[in-house]
Amino acid sequence: MTQAAAPPVDAPRRVLPANANLVLAMLLLVYIFNFLDRMMLSILAAPIQADLGLSDSQMGLLGGLAFAALYSTLAVPLSAVADRTSRSWVITIALIFWSGFTALCGMAQSFWHIFLARVGVGIGEAGGVAPSYAIIGDYFPPRRRATALAIYSLGIPIGSAIGVMAGGWIASTVDWRVAFFVMGGLGIVIAPLFKLVVKDVPRQDDADTVARPRQSAWTVFRILAKKPSFWFMAFGAAFSSMLGYGIGFWKPSFLLRSFDIDLWGAALFIGGVLLIGGVSGMLAGGALADRLGSNRKWYPRLPAIAFIAGAPIYAAGVLTDSLLMAFILFLIPQGLAYVWLGPVLTAIQHLVEPRARATASALFLLINNLIGLGGGIYVLGLISDFYAPIYGDESLRASILTVMPLYLVAGVLMLLATRTITRDWVEEH
Repeated sequence: MTQAAAPPVDAPRRVLPANANLVLAMLLLVYIFNFLDRMMLSILAAPIQADLGLSDSQMGLLGGLAFAALYSTLAVPLSAVADRTSRSWVITIALIFWSGFTALCGMAQSFWHIFLARVGVGIGEAGGVAPSYAIIGDYFPPRRRATALAIYSLGIPIGSAIGVMAGGWIASTVDWRVAFFVMGGLGIVIAPLFKLVVKDVPRQDDADTVARPRQSAWTVFRILAKKPSFWFMAFGAAFSSMLGYGIGFWKPSFLLRSFDIDLWGAALFIGGVLLIGGVSGMLAGGALADRLGSNRKWYPRLPAIAFIAGAPIYAAGVLTDSLLMAFILFLIPQGLAYVWLGPVLTAIQHLVEPRARATASALFLLINNLIGLGGGIYVLGLISDFYAPIYGDESLRASILTVMPLYLVAGVLMLLATRTITRDWVEEH
């Protein structure tokens, strides 16, 4: 039942599990591996291209479409399975699957070998994120949920930072193939520990399952389709993710080509930006959303402010010729680019009933990842290839600047969501 805005309160009928923070820590660890395996490809792009003879467009396909196509689409049915069965089991199996295919990337001998391995990574990771959002929704009450989701989302900057630094170090000292073997193997090792710690919480609506069967993905989609705030937030996040994923993937190559820096230096640069700027922005977004959340409009308003403020600073960092100045300038927009996760992911959870959270999250991620992840990395690589005859080694710099206005588009879409979010919100009772 949709109600007018009211201060978030804990659902009185649900007792919070005593190990909620431990469960959150384990979910975070798995999400770190999720992004570690996913983003390690970016720092290894240069040696992979040299070894396999790949163009920027082909690398864009490996980082984007090869991974995102099935990752985005399979997330919906796998999340529906998680809502109907066991969310923790779905995540455990997914972790083993994507880690195995990460290791297989290290055996690639051609573009199509590594392309198919990346497809396998995407299939596995499709079962990880949306069910994790739902488990967090089960373990944490509304007034703490944005912060909990922001802490979980730290897996993005931390996993990405570890991925580029560990991948860069291994590739510089041993071989790029070993990096995939090591990271894939570690993911498989932690899977049993994850299942031991993370248990499904008996949900209040389980008693009503016979009378009210769990909603199908199509039913959940029809509910969300009638809520304008879902579309504004989903496409706002998608356009921001085109830049976020695109710049994140191509930043190592940009630094190698446009600055006097080696692979390990680029890894340290990016790791520092992600850990300092990304972690700060992620935590700030979640904390502010929980503090201001009694007014539902702040859930999309915070990301809107962050996107619009961050775009010109990011552009200034791309334009500078000073490596130190680029590091300083990148810190601020890197933080602002991550502000949206805690507020928006919380809002998406509240557009449906609790028992449909994983499916709703998967439908949101379908739009966000298919456009943002699938399109952003490939588009930046394609534009870079187009600019190469004109700008040479500076083609990636020109490519990033060309798509930078997408942050402004994302900000406008989030502002439009503030007009309908209160009406679309589903309160917990």
